[in-house]
Amino acid sequence: MHDESTPNLLARATAAYSGVVADPRVSGPEAARLVAEARAGGDTAALIAALRAEAWFERSRLAHGRARALLDEAVRTARKQHLDSLLGQVLVTRGAVNHELGRLVAAKRDFEQAAGLIDPEMATELASQEAALYQNRGRLSDAAVLYRRILADPGTPPEVRFKVASNLGQIEAECGHPESAVACFGEATAAGPTSSAAAAVARVAEARAWATVQVGRLTEGLDLFEEAGYLCTAAGLPLGELYAEYADALTDLRLIPEAAEQAQRAVEMFEGQGVALMAAEAQLRAAQLAQLRQDPRVAEAAAEAAAEALRRQGRPSWAARARLVAIGGRLQMGKSLAGDLLVARRAAATLERAGMISCAVEAYLSAGRVAQALGQTAVAVSTWTKAHELSRGAPVLVRIKGRVAAASASRLQQRDDSVLKHSRAGLNDLARHRAVLASTELRALASGHGAELGGLGLGSLVQSRSAARVLGWMERTRAAALAFVEPPATEGIEEELGALRAIHAEILVARRTGTEPRHLLARQAAIENRIRRATWKHRSSAVATAAALSTATLRCLLDGQILVEYDIVDGDVLAVVLQPRRTRVVRLGPFDRTRNEVNALMFALRRLARGGFRRSATAARHCADASLSRLAEMLIKPLELPEHRGLVVVPVRELQRVPWSAVHVEPVTVAPSASLWARTRLRRCDVDAPVVLVAGPELPGAAAEVHSLQTVHEQPTVLVPPASRVDTVMRALDGAGLVHLACHGYVRPDNPTFSSLLLSDGHLTVQELDQRGIAPYRIVLAACESGSDALFEGNETLGFVSTLIARGTAGLVASSVVVPDWNVVPLMRSLHAGLRRGDTLADALHRARATVDPQDAASFVSWCAFNAFGAA
Repeated sequence: MHDESTPNLLARATAAYSGVVADPRVSGPEAARLVAEARAGGDTAALIAALRAEAWFERSRLAHGRARALLDEAVRTARKQHLDSLLGQVLVTRGAVNHELGRLVAAKRDFEQAAGLIDPEMATELASQEAALYQNRGRLSDAAVLYRRILADPGTPPEVRFKVASNLGQIEAECGHPESAVACFGEATAAGPTSSAAAAVARVAEARAWATVQVGRLTEGLDLFEEAGYLCTAAGLPLGELYAEYADALTDLRLIPEAAEQAQRAVEMFEGQGVALMAAEAQLRAAQLAQLRQDPRVAEAAAEAAAEALRRQGRPSWAARARLVAIGGRLQMGKSLAGDLLVARRAAATLERAGMISCAVEAYLSAGRVAQALGQTAVAVSTWTKAHELSRGAPVLVRIKGRVAAASASRLQQRDDSVLKHSRAGLNDLARHRAVLASTELRALASGHGAELGGLGLGSLVQSRSAARVLGWMERTRAAALAFVEPPATEGIEEELGALRAIHAEILVARRTGTEPRHLLARQAAIENRIRRATWKHRSSAVATAAALSTATLRCLLDGQILVEYDIVDGDVLAVVLQPRRTRVVRLGPFDRTRNEVNALMFALRRLARGGFRRSATAARHCADASLSRLAEMLIKPLELPEHRGLVVVPVRELQRVPWSAVHVEPVTVAPSASLWARTRLRRCDVDAPVVLVAGPELPGAAAEVHSLQTVHEQPTVLVPPASRVDTVMRALDGAGLVHLACHGYVRPDNPTFSSLLLSDGHLTVQELDQRGIAPYRIVLAACESGSDALFEGNETLGFVSTLIARGTAGLVASSVVVPDWNVVPLMRSLHAGLRRGDTLADALHRARATVDPQDAASFVSWCAFNAFGAA
């Protein structure tokens, strides 16, 4: 039985649904008007069609509850009037909404009921919805079969073909078939609608971005995600799904804070709109990121909540992933449960059966770690072996995890050659991955993917008793990001760099009036983010400039000096000592003790720099003296170094913060790696290169310091406030032979590329020095904490020292602590006098420190604070 209907109104309502699918922002209001018109006219068939159209519009805005209510009314009305064809259409649409609400059983019931009611032209849409249901339940092979069947039908409408090809591309990527994934997304793009269908165009862009990341083209994927974000916003689409997928890309680039922010946005959007299916997925991403941030309690709690939600939704593969994150959180806390191993192995098997290869590799790797923690060695070896087998042929980051698993298994079996084989192969993969990344920041972060491989290989090599091989391995995993130098690349960010300097100047003026300019700081953060993102997306044209050197070559370059390279093995500090006639390995004791001593020393020096009450200053001085003595006992004395030999130190992790010049009695040079030190040793300076002396504002002693140094040199360029502006200083620095900067220094551990020196009109940042390729031959940074580069996993650093050396500076002097500017002038004058005589920076600093009385409390901090970096 069919109710009377106005053909024109029904046709308009049917067209409204197609319009909403193509562009909900344009057609959605029309659907609502048609509902009202059909109600007023008593046109039941048109009302059902219009309710379906309005519901799909509400679904596009993530108002799934409202969409479900509209569809429930449409179903009731169609059943009451026995409008079977319309009922079938509405059931397919309600099933899709139930699916996204996480009501998978209800969705399946709707699809089954619709199958006997729909017209043939609706069968393809139903099949695509059923396939999506299979996909989200982890039945990837079943979903793929349906998707391929739909794509093989030449009558499949373009909008369905686009969606199906996109979903199949996601499955191919998850199953480790990147070439097939790219082909699928190419088909989706070809099937995509015209530019007038803004929503569909935006979804095509989003799908391409996700696929590009999945196949390992990470920085290209970031660019595409940004484009997709603009398109989604322009089309009026919710951004929750884009946030979640963008978080995956940022995670692979190890931009963990940024990824966590995107994941949390997705959680809040989906939970706020009641979209349970995607909310649970977003919550799982947030849990994974908490684990990566070393916050295991949060990770465990969030993962358990996500696992329960996913279990209720009938999604075993996703629930398995969530349970693995919870188990990993407990493992990080050392609180693994007896049943965790069985759960982890079952979860890994579930993911493998589902064809989710990258997830399965991670799962078997995690299961092996749990087995190792519980003392079940044989199980650990078998699960790690499985992880490695599955990783073959997968994208690079998955292969690296497989190599970690294989090396870990070999380590348990005491097969050192196999450990080295897998560690070396994984690090080679990482080197190729790192080489295509577009900025030093991304390359430094990427080294974290290989930190575990570096440790496994080093632990095995230590057993070989070959000091030369140990040193060679350390060099593989040391400052690898700095071995590449990008040509100067300010294209695309020139205006942003100018805007950043302008905002710095506004902030400086505001603070001089005693106000905290929060709105300006917010604008500064926004500009910094735009600059960083622009550098992430540049096409890499970096050139490798530092290669591993033989011990014979290093000895020749050292010319009688001694090289000591430190690392951490099994919780102990290890040192390789390269002397003129032999190389040896020395184990120095627990790293935790050394780290605690470094922290105690830094605290005492900061306390002394602030000044204040004599009693507390005396206590801080005693603490500093004791820590310096203990650090010398821990790090230098066991090496049994001969007297009167210069020392080149390559530190690691928190040892980067040690004031080496105060710990050792001979001249000391610090370097990020032996290879980079060698590069500084080989660089030559133009004899006519100018000397540049710069003072920044708001330091009472800075101008006096510069004018005092002016008398040491012949015709130096002198820039003091107000002439020491950023542009003027940068022009003076470019090509200079020696630069002295007496400025306030600001270290940004949260964002080290924006650590800066305060000049008369604003800040000169690490980012701008790097992008402009400015690297004076020698530079003295008489600025607080200018030598405190940020530390990254994988033995990488980022800050003034590392950036300038990577750019070609051959020598620096910089401070690791806050230094009172009124006490540093005598030290700096002596330092420059030594440079004028022809000393290296290390020798000049050593002699200058000898002119300072360390017993004087006011001079002690500056006596401790400065290190020399590089060979010049």
